[in-house]
Amino acid sequence: MPDVSTHTRSVATAAGTWSLAWAATTDTGRRREINQDAVLASYPLFVVADGMGGHIGGEIASSSAVDRLSATVDGGEITPRSIEKALAKAVRDIASHPKATDEGTGTTVTGVYLDATGDEPHWVTLNIGDSRVYLLREGNLAQITTDHSVVQELISSGRLSPEEAENHPYGNVITRAVGPSDGVTPDYVRLDLVDGDRFVVCSDGLTKELTDYGIQHFLDANPDPAAAVEAMMDAALENGGRDNITIIVLNVARDGSSPDAD
Repeated sequence: MPDVSTHTRSVATAAGTWSLAWAATTDTGRRREINQDAVLASYPLFVVADGMGGHIGGEIASSSAVDRLSATVDGGEITPRSIEKALAKAVRDIASHPKATDEGTGTTVTGVYLDATGDEPHWVTLNIGDSRVYLLREGNLAQITTDHSVVQELISSGRLSPEEAENHPYGNVITRAVGPSDGVTPDYVRLDLVDGDRFVVCSDGLTKELTDYGIQHFLDANPDPAAAVEAMMDAALENGGRDNITIIVLNVARDGSSPDAD
């Protein structure tokens, strides 16, 4: 695993100044030949993309999504409109590789961004697919995004318990993705900006190997984002590393309190 470092940024908003600290990493895992995950951790947008389709098709899909979203970060304000325009361009990028991609090629796109433009700055999560955003607030870890997957639909309809879902044969089948055969409108959730919050954005390579309890354990044991990312990655690999694994940890602190960075 490459060295992981914690990055920091001070952000002035109408509600005062805030300190952010984050770290990100991605790993091929122990059973895959190539890494079809991609990651973007660049203020104000923090995104994980988990590609699928063909030997290199998934890699093309996830990298296209991250590249287009990265250009949006460089271009200024992040909004649902700018995100969806970037993802529409990514779909065209994917389709421009007909020898390597097909209708089954696509990528998840999941993450969080800070909207600091108005009088009430807030976070917005975005999600297409089954990568996840978790929020640790006041000692409680909650999954903020809802998976777009066959298993999640069965759970929501009451036909499957969360325990049964862990080993379901359709566990890898998602119902929405960014690709030639799908749309590019994520689900969005607005969240207040709260001192002490910690976000985890991850591909399902992490959640296949760590329970929610395990994720919270490593957050609690590692206040620094880089240390938390490394600890979760090490544990996921030790537990089998069956898929590509990508993790972002993001700490939020009101100015004057520590963002838990070195």
